[in-house]
Amino acid sequence: MIFNKNTAKKTAEVLLQVNAIKLSPQEPFTWASGWKSPIYCDNRIILSFPPIRNYIREVMGKQIEKHYGKPDVIAGVATGAIGIGVLVAEYLGLPFIYVRPDAKGHGRKNQIEGFVESGQNVVVVEDLISTGKSSLNAVKALKEANINVKGMVAIFTYGFDVAVENFKKEHISLHTLSNYESLLEQALETNYISQKELETLSEWNSNPSEWNAN
Repeated sequence: MIFNKNTAKKTAEVLLQVNAIKLSPQEPFTWASGWKSPIYCDNRIILSFPPIRNYIREVMGKQIEKHYGKPDVIAGVATGAIGIGVLVAEYLGLPFIYVRPDAKGHGRKNQIEGFVESGQNVVVVEDLISTGKSSLNAVKALKEANINVKGMVAIFTYGFDVAVENFKKEHISLHTLSNYESLLEQALETNYISQKELETLSEWNSNPSEWNAN
């Protein structure tokens, strides 16, 4: 999971600025998985702030060109990355498709929505990487349709070891604009969190499934 340090801190700054990422060590959130977490991330919020969404769009577009060249198509992972994926595709002047978690149960029963041809090169856009399971599920659907996945670019990753292993196992290159370490650095520097809260947040990240606020 490769990222640029300056971009990582700037991205963390804007995500904190609009509360796309909330840090609450004292009153943790409960994720859908049941995990207790001192952090909650909803990057869809950036779509409501034009200067910030334009920053993310531009940086992500440039990252794609730098690491993967110009693909034939941009693919967003439904539903969180549809909006930002469209913006990135527009910035690059490329077609856009998106991938559902599963095929629809009616109509044409598509899992991949939009026009893409067998053999075309695609870069996948994602908003958030936790374990990587849903992101790689989208990659699998594209590969099964004989589409060449050049890699993935995401806004933010928690940096879990399980995600690193999952991407490595599937031989998928992942570049993220920011990560958990850069987020904590930025939050501490701007007094968003205290040193004690930093320790709590670091502890959670090392063992999220077992962590609890007590």
